[in-house]
Amino acid sequence: MRERTRVRRHPERGVYEREAIAAILDEALICHVGFVVDAQPFVIPTIHARAGDVLYLHGSPASRMLRTLSEGVDVCVTATLLDGLVLARSVYNHSMNYRSAVVLGRARVLDDAVEKLVALEAIVEHVVPGRWEDARQPNKKELAATNVLALGLDEASAKIRTGPPKDFDDDVELPIWAGVIPLRLVAGTAEAASDGLPLPKYAGG
Repeated sequence: MRERTRVRRHPERGVYEREAIAAILDEALICHVGFVVDAQPFVIPTIHARAGDVLYLHGSPASRMLRTLSEGVDVCVTATLLDGLVLARSVYNHSMNYRSAVVLGRARVLDDAVEKLVALEAIVEHVVPGRWEDARQPNKKELAATNVLALGLDEASAKIRTGPPKDFDDDVELPIWAGVIPLRLVAGTAEAASDGLPLPKYAGG
């Protein structure tokens, strides 16, 4: 644990084991990237992927986020999974069950074409496992039109809340329902763009 990523608010929810942080990054389909340009902070949602101790980000070379991060500025990447709505007997004690991860550092640009392909495969497989082999893979022009950045997980932490609501003692006997409404992300029915082709397994086929 490093000081910058130490959980201060509800420190009992802080988790610093690499496996727990990796699991959150792996399950989350998007992350949010925070950075500053000319004293103006920005937070941009984007796709990511983790491979080992590295987090990959990608995008167009024209992207302000990619251009800025390529300069080696400080960056903050967060990912959050919402597991449930926690309804207490008082409005004050309502909460959510969640798992979140924060990664701080400075990203490096991947210039090697082979390394870029490895990173892009990780990103595609993170979103839809099995899709990389099914789809046409990037050609030289597409690789040149894509920037890929790598951010180490040296400074990272997680914050996790689980369990029921925590009511004040005076509220426990109130005749008000309290508990947790679980939430989960579920894929819907695939909507085909081409007629006559069988659905692959990852699309429900």
